[in-house]
Amino acid sequence: MPAHEATTPPETAAAGTSGDPLASERAHLAASRAALRAMREDVQALDIRDVTANWVNAAVLQSQMDDRIKALADLAHTPLFFGRLDYLRPVSGEAAEGAEGEQFYIGRRHVHDAHGDPMVIDWRAPVSQPFYQASRNNPLDVDRRRRFGYTGGELTAYEDEHLTDPAEAEQTSKLLQAEIERPRVGPMRDIVATIQPEQDEIVRSGLGGTVCVQGGPGTGKTAVGLHRVAYLLYAHRERLARTGTLVIGPNRSFLHYIEQVLPALGELEVKQATVEDLVAARVEVRGTDEAAAAVIKGDARMAEVLRRAIRSHVTPPTEPVVVVRGSRRWRVPAYEIEEMVGELLARDMRYGAAHEALPQRIAHAVLVRMEEAGEAPDDRVQNAVARNPAVKAAVKAIWPAVDPAKLVLRLLTDAEFLGTHAEGLLTEDERKHLLAAKPARGVKSARWTAADAVLIDEAADLVERTHSLGHVVVDEAQDLSPMQYRAVGRRCSTGSATVLGDLAQGTTPWSTASWERALFHLGKPEAVVEELTAGFRVPREVIAYASRLLPAISPGLAPVESVREAPGSLAVREVADPESLDAAVVAACEESLRQEGSIGLIAADARVPALAAALAAAGHGHLSPGEETTAASRLTLVPASLAKGLEYDYVVLDEPAAVVDGEPDERTGLRRLYVALTRAVSGLTVLHAAPLPERLAA
Repeated sequence: MPAHEATTPPETAAAGTSGDPLASERAHLAASRAALRAMREDVQALDIRDVTANWVNAAVLQSQMDDRIKALADLAHTPLFFGRLDYLRPVSGEAAEGAEGEQFYIGRRHVHDAHGDPMVIDWRAPVSQPFYQASRNNPLDVDRRRRFGYTGGELTAYEDEHLTDPAEAEQTSKLLQAEIERPRVGPMRDIVATIQPEQDEIVRSGLGGTVCVQGGPGTGKTAVGLHRVAYLLYAHRERLARTGTLVIGPNRSFLHYIEQVLPALGELEVKQATVEDLVAARVEVRGTDEAAAAVIKGDARMAEVLRRAIRSHVTPPTEPVVVVRGSRRWRVPAYEIEEMVGELLARDMRYGAAHEALPQRIAHAVLVRMEEAGEAPDDRVQNAVARNPAVKAAVKAIWPAVDPAKLVLRLLTDAEFLGTHAEGLLTEDERKHLLAAKPARGVKSARWTAADAVLIDEAADLVERTHSLGHVVVDEAQDLSPMQYRAVGRRCSTGSATVLGDLAQGTTPWSTASWERALFHLGKPEAVVEELTAGFRVPREVIAYASRLLPAISPGLAPVESVREAPGSLAVREVADPESLDAAVVAACEESLRQEGSIGLIAADARVPALAAALAAAGHGHLSPGEETTAASRLTLVPASLAKGLEYDYVVLDEPAAVVDGEPDERTGLRRLYVALTRAVSGLTVLHAAPLPERLAA
């Protein structure tokens, strides 16, 4: 698999070209960029004044055109195509027998020339799939796979694999490895040029089913999930345009880090949120829970407590309903209304839907009596009866409206009310953890916590069904509580989901122990669980060091097998004098800054202020997680609690023991440390004055 550089004459010319193949490929790149500009200019030149009926339609169409123009933007430092496939025979199957095979350039988006002929094929198209799946054992009718290397947006090299040539030795792609190891400055980038076969299978799995991806650090699970969204939008655009898509991440810093991946692939309409964002519409979160209370509030048993509490508002009727219309009085006896109520309860309808249905049921009973008396009432009469003061008063007494926030507040402040509805579900000690020490006067004055907001969201769904989207991606899913899974599941109850996570990186007291239980709470027990075990980001030395913690934090979980060898990528340094630790950390950061790429200084949350002061005293500015690194500002100071999902070329890890001690228990602390140890792409330096955790000291 010879690689050809711009400064080195290639050994052989590409198929169908003469002279310098590299020059030919550069010419195709230039022509493709010109064609893309022409496509964009064609959209910009469209005049919609005579094709819309009114200003509303015109605004909608203009918005769609603006999105199309954005999607056709030519990103200067993003390669327009990264590969080429030379097929043995025509792909269409319509050409004459013996005709030469077709040639396709594979890129981030489709580009065609003035005649409509493709110059670049979207990586999501079926004809592009062999770029990721073809092998010597199964070439998929591909004769040659060519990869391109770029420097600053300029095509500088190419590399060929002749998949049907038995004489060519199989080798690791140097351009592929270089792309994986390319320094990271700025937000997370797409992996479209480096997708591996096992990743591609997950990316292209169908819309109908939910997929759960278990992947250790550096296996690309986040990127796989985002590329799956891009693929589904390509393959099912019309359906998902109606139903919507959503990416859920653990925090705002993480979402900011990944937010440029989909736009780089031409997808602009995917919303992003945290679980807290999803459930924050009804109350303002201003408080925090003790760990024990948060665990109980996040337990799936709370769903049944809420269901019981809501249904307790239904009171059997004791009196008939008498409706007066003109000179006639129509009487519906209590036993008949009780039957209606029993039927609605048995159907287990949403509480609010039943509240709306009951007056119509009573009104229908009145209409039956009218018809028996010889009258001929219609639907308008039934609706009028349903609005009759007597009917409205009866419904208010029997099936009153319920405010979800008020209901949850009562459960958390009224010991008797909680005890009644938690009987047989929660122990007395658990109920004590739930009750607020200082009961709030009302919904607005309550210091709601994040877990409370999830309970209110559950109660709101019991009253009125939550709107479902077509597809939801949830990342770092191992950290969700059962009640949070239910909140996410409601957002895709009629759609599908992609669940991404690593059980070994669960760093909340309520983190899930198994994907089987997580998927059950999500409402997708039939989901397929896929495991990614090949690591592409973290060097072998580094992942092996971090994996020493696995027996303690996630017994039985297979360690990641890194495909990248990087001798010297790990340095563990003891600082003899604890007073000198800050200075040693600053020196390690300065050492890393002499390398190309981004640097992350990760420390226990409590250590961040001291390290920020030490950096400032040494004249080094720093970024916060989520802020975009640039060539001029490459150092980010990262609290360990926010490190999950982020990656840096070089990581300096301060005092592992402090990271562990910063969590409520040792297992969670070791998991937090495992996360911190696995954020590096090229090198990790660990500094410690306190003894290392036992498994790392061995």
